Amino acid sequence: MGATAPLPVTDRFMEVLERLSERSVEDYYNPYQTFQWPETLEENRFWMTPELLTVYGTEHYDTLGEETLQRLSKWESVNFYSLNVHGIRELLIEVVGRIHMPGFEVPSDFFHHFIGEENEHMWFFSEFCRRYGHKIYGSTAMRADAAWEPEVENFLVFTRILFFEELVDHYNSRMAKDDSLCHTIREVNRIHHQDESRHIAFGRELVSLLHQRMCQAVSAERVREVEAYLKRYVVYSINSLYNPHVYRDAGIPDPLALRNSLVADERRRPHERKAIRKPLSFFLKTGIFSDDTLPVV
Repeated sequence: MGATAPLPVTDRFMEVLERLSERSVEDYYNPYQTFQWPETLEENRFWMTPELLTVYGTEHYDTLGEETLQRLSKWESVNFYSLNVHGIRELLIEVVGRIHMPGFEVPSDFFHHFIGEENEHMWFFSEFCRRYGHKIYGSTAMRADAAWEPEVENFLVFTRILFFEELVDHYNSRMAKDDSLCHTIREVNRIHHQDESRHIAFGRELVSLLHQRMCQAVSAERVREVEAYLKRYVVYSINSLYNPHVYRDAGIPDPLALRNSLVADERRRPHERKAIRKPLSFFLKTGIFSDDTLPVV
């Protein structure tokens, strides 16, 4: 990670940083005292809002039966929180590597709040997985296309973080309000959504500035390559929700065939687009994406 030019900081950015830092202090809670973890969660009910299940909108949702769907919702829930654990660990590594480093002098104070809160999120998501699923599902990172310039690498790090947070928040905000879910699941999602609203507001401001700095530092061709990479990352992130190990644990025959069928099923596209509507709109508005066409991978 090489040295980079200073951020093109604006008055707006400074105001946002100050406001969000104040809110982080005011909203602070101790997660080790906040959560009351019951010994078990009921098995004969949904652990995830049915509309968020990866089979929703397909014939599988209609044919699997209520009992199997409830079992599937348990393991899709554990997979979702597992993805959070892995995603948070990776973003923490990247942010810690940039705190108080050249080019990030201005946002570093907020990074302290961000790092502390994300570490606590990783704890309560992993706690849920280990208590109620007795495991954390594995994950594989998407490899970079090439060795990026420092300005590109910094932009990509925070853009990936922002997209990940916005995708997760779609699920959090929906489940936090779903009265059919148990109190523990609603609380995990509610509290995460409360913190992520700050992180997303910060991320949008920072990504906009990093995009501006990147476009000034590299060629137009490189910017197009970055867009193509980010679009593949979006699809990769969506596809990580379709986990054959989840289908196996739910007792569904031929889990890999189901995964391949769902990933290819056009009836899933509107539900995926709904989940990424906000970050996609932001990417288009800021010029990070020139259109909303996503690759088939």
